[in-house]
Amino acid sequence: MSTVSKQFTETINGARLVIEMLGPEDAPAIVVHHGAPGLGSRAEPVRSFGAFADGYRIVTFDARGSGASSDEGPFSHEQWVADIEAIRTRLDLGDVVMAGGSYGGFLAMEYTLAHPEHVRALVLRDTAADTEHDHLAVERARSTDRVVIEPWAIERIGTGRFADNAEFERYWRAILPLYDHSYDPAAVERKAASTTYHYATHNYAFGVNMPAYNLAPRLGEIACPVLVTVGRHDWRTPVPASQRIADGVAHGELVVFEHSGHSPQLEEPERFQAVVRDFLRRAGVAPV
Repeated sequence: MSTVSKQFTETINGARLVIEMLGPEDAPAIVVHHGAPGLGSRAEPVRSFGAFADGYRIVTFDARGSGASSDEGPFSHEQWVADIEAIRTRLDLGDVVMAGGSYGGFLAMEYTLAHPEHVRALVLRDTAADTEHDHLAVERARSTDRVVIEPWAIERIGTGRFADNAEFERYWRAILPLYDHSYDPAAVERKAASTTYHYATHNYAFGVNMPAYNLAPRLGEIACPVLVTVGRHDWRTPVPASQRIADGVAHGELVVFEHSGHSPQLEEPERFQAVVRDFLRRAGVAPV
C-alpha cells in the first residue's frame, strides 16, 4: 500500500491553490472543504479528518481567497464548486465522499447538487441550507453572558462590510468567544493569531452570495447518503438548521453532539470520528 502525506500548489481555474493530501493513494477519497471564507483554511479539515487517513485518502485545500491560496476572484459559489471539480479531475480522485463544515457545508451541498454522479456520500457539520436561522446568531451574540460584544461587531455578523483586514481581524477577535462550548481566552487568542485574513473574500461571500443563498427547495435532489452533525450549543448554525437538511434530503440522518458548540469534530473528536466511520461503512464507503 502506497501512502501519501504531502502539500503542493496547483493552478486551478486561474488561481493558485494550496492542496494537502493525507492517507493511502488507493483509498476512497474524502474531499473536505473548510468554512469561513476569508478566515478559514485547510488547517481545520486536517485536524478534523486527519485521523481518517488510516484508511481514506483525505484531500483538502485553501479555497481561492483563503489561507495561503491566491486572491483571484470571483468568490462565488459557482466558482468555488468549479474549483472542487477541477481538483477532483486533476488529482484523478474518481467518485468521492464530499465533506464540509459551516460555510464549507454550503459548498459541499452545492457541489453535490452540481455533480451528483461523483458523490458517494455527503458529510456535513454545523451548516445550513438557507439563511432562515441567521437572526438567531445575532440574538445570541446580544444576549451572551460569556463576554461583552460591542454593538458594532454584532451589527456586522453575517454581513460583508469590512474596510480592510485590520477591521476584519478586530471583528473576528470580538466574536470568536461565541464559537466553542467551553470558553478559553487563550485558545481564542491562538485562533485569532494563527488566522490569515482576506477581508475582500468575506465581503463577497456574505455581501453577495449569502443574500441569495437558499438550497432548501433543492434538498430532495440529493440522493446519496447524508450525515448531518451539529453541536447542541452552536450559536451560529443551530440544531433546527441541521434538522431541516436531514429531513429534506432523500437519505439523511442527524447526530447532535451534546457537549459541543460550532465544532463537535474538535470538541468531541472520538465520538465524531466513530459516528462518521460508522456512517461511511453503512454508506458502502469502506476504508482500505
